Amino acid sequence: MTDFPVAEFEARAEAAQRLMAQARLDALWLTTEAEVRYFTGFRTLFWQSPTRPWHVILPAKGKPIAIIPGIGAELMAATPVDDIRSWPSPRGQDEGVSLLIEALSGMDRIGVPMGAEASLRQPLNDFNAVTAAISAELVDCTPLIQTLRFVKSEAELAIIRKVCAIGSSAFARAPDLFRVGQPLSDAFRAFKIALLEEGAEDVPYLVGGVGPEGYGDVISPPSDAPLAEGDVLMLDTGATLQGYFCDFDRNFALGRALEPAKLAYAALHRATDAGLEAARPGTTCAELFHAVAAHLGGDSNVGRLGHGLGMQLTEWPSIAPFDQTVLKAGMVMTLEPSIAVTGTTMMVQEENILITDGAPELLTTRAAPELPVI
Repeated sequence: MTDFPVAEFEARAEAAQRLMAQARLDALWLTTEAEVRYFTGFRTLFWQSPTRPWHVILPAKGKPIAIIPGIGAELMAATPVDDIRSWPSPRGQDEGVSLLIEALSGMDRIGVPMGAEASLRQPLNDFNAVTAAISAELVDCTPLIQTLRFVKSEAELAIIRKVCAIGSSAFARAPDLFRVGQPLSDAFRAFKIALLEEGAEDVPYLVGGVGPEGYGDVISPPSDAPLAEGDVLMLDTGATLQGYFCDFDRNFALGRALEPAKLAYAALHRATDAGLEAARPGTTCAELFHAVAAHLGGDSNVGRLGHGLGMQLTEWPSIAPFDQTVLKAGMVMTLEPSIAVTGTTMMVQEENILITDGAPELLTTRAAPELPVI
């Protein structure tokens, strides 16, 4: 049982194999959760354990081959994958190495993700042992994978719309969830519960910040410090549904909003308007970055002002000056302008959007035009 019908995975494999033929690749060798799930539908939280390596090989023709620990064989058998080769892992002396050598031998060119945001997720010694034994040329297939995953299918978009609506519904409950005097850790906990109550399957990512004129650190675990009147509370959620993420934040002033915070919030809203206006097919991510940054008084010091979204909390491309990726209809992006409020504090506003043939579709319920006060 997978999250999509078999036809979805057949279409993904066929699209990949067309690109593989153009690149003269005999196979793709994939080892990370997102790529394995993309081509097979194999979804499990067992990826949290680093003990066992997992491999999927997509040949130039035919279905994917799974080379996986025996503990995952039953779940993989519920996917469209027919060829499942497993071993009793952890075994130490041979964690799938001999099975990989057997499957990859005789191939001349094998695609392996090597570019931005790629990772190996297997012991380097094992990887070296396999590559030494097969003597194939390894080719970076990151651009190929990006081409496939940039544009979402209608089935993927249906899930992303739902999880974004779940996040929006949870944020709408803010007046009942947050209050002056509440420990920040309790605010985080209350919001996570609200997300689950609204229908999220999991909340693997929830960060935020608090302060009277914005916030500084936005990635640390929440403290037990009480929320004070005049504070701005920002929460940024990555809730999931069927393995797909939403990723957006909201800002709330507690009791009253201070003038610097109100002004910064208004600037962020204008920058988001500019992003919504510029986010059209044919625009590059670099051009979108500059359209947003023009309303922020300079370039962002966080490197980018948004990114792709889908099976991972953050995906390629980046809305950044260096990224020349051209937007296409069907891409899901975040718009995430940030602005300095003081020398040590900032504010961030984030929306999730779908690039269409015309104006982008807001997947999140748009943030209020003025800083909300609770």
